[in-house]
Amino acid sequence: ARTFVPSLAAMEEFHLSLSQCVVLRYHWIEPFVRSLRERLAAFHRFFCVADQVKVYTNQNKTRTFIGLEVSAGHFQLLELVSEVDGVLEEFDLPTFYKDPSFHISLAWCVGDLAGRLEGQCLRELQDIVDGFEESASLLRIQWEQIRCKSGNKYFSFPLR
Repeated sequence: ARTFVPSLAAMEEFHLSLSQCVVLRYHWIEPFVRSLRERLAAFHRFFCVADQVKVYTNQNKTRTFIGLEVSAGHFQLLELVSEVDGVLEEFDLPTFYKDPSFHISLAWCVGDLAGRLEGQCLRELQDIVDGFEESASLLRIQWEQIRCKSGNKYFSFPLR
């Protein structure tokens, strides 16, 4: 992909978002986390598959991402988002996108460079993913926990 966009940088850690980034006031953190813990307590572990290469840009088009879109497990992720949205609404915060494309970002760059990455680059990357001998097992992810990051603190909610 760097032959198409030399400024691409690999992600340092991988995640799949269940909410937009929001600002929590300090005194909201504890009740927010408590409410998340209560709402997520009934959820069971599940598998999803992220195997479709896709190009994304953020809302204000200042960043472009190459990601692996979820092709199986979408329903379970929508159920989780519904619960997370409920907590966000309690605090009058913006909820997640109405028709989310769940994905794991692999690389990013500054600016809207989607046009350079779509087409031939995207096809070549998808061919690599499809041709990888063990892709079926490596791209199958078991969700065992949900994490919430607030500032430099992480809160973990194990799935049953």
